[in-house]
Amino acid sequence: MSKGSETRKMILARAAPVFNQQGYVGSSLTDLMRATGLEKGGIYNHFSNKEQLALEAFEYSLSLLEQSMRQALLGKKHALDRLLALLKYFQGIIEDPPVEGGCPILNLAVEVDDTNPILRTRARQAMDKLQETLRRIIIRGIERQELRADIDIETWITTCIATMEGAIMLSKLYQDPAYIRRASSSMEASIKYTLVLPSPS
Repeated sequence: MSKGSETRKMILARAAPVFNQQGYVGSSLTDLMRATGLEKGGIYNHFSNKEQLALEAFEYSLSLLEQSMRQALLGKKHALDRLLALLKYFQGIIEDPPVEGGCPILNLAVEVDDTNPILRTRARQAMDKLQETLRRIIIRGIERQELRADIDIETWITTCIATMEGAIMLSKLYQDPAYIRRASSSMEASIKYTLVLPSPS
């Protein structure tokens, strides 16, 4: 890897938690310079503007999340095990965070809303991918007769993500992991008692 590529990667690694904790608007150039140890020219030699840096820093944070999710799902075959693993993944965003500052998808979605269509679109794409992961697990579980066939898939996905992301927000707000633990426990009960087919007698 060239020196320029190494510097670029370093900037992303150090800028990502700044944006994730302080937001796009709240992260000043001074904050980014302090985090990276570079002057303005050193940063903008690799990124054309703050928006490009914010977008790529989000991609960097997202890659850490996805790596954490892949690790959580590794070796899990049954739909029940995969869904429970995803609850542990959500819980890990608070208890063993792959990136500082909570869930970058949630943080970006809440901050940009309609004010920055490029960042908003990317947050939506990331959320779409998360929903699709849950959807695939459930559909495959139904096909394999591991889950009930009468599941309202879209309602369950919405409820799961809203519950877990909301609990992440509450845990961050109160600096208390009890919220994500309670939400995880509630969703685990929902999975076991409303999604999974009962064992044959």
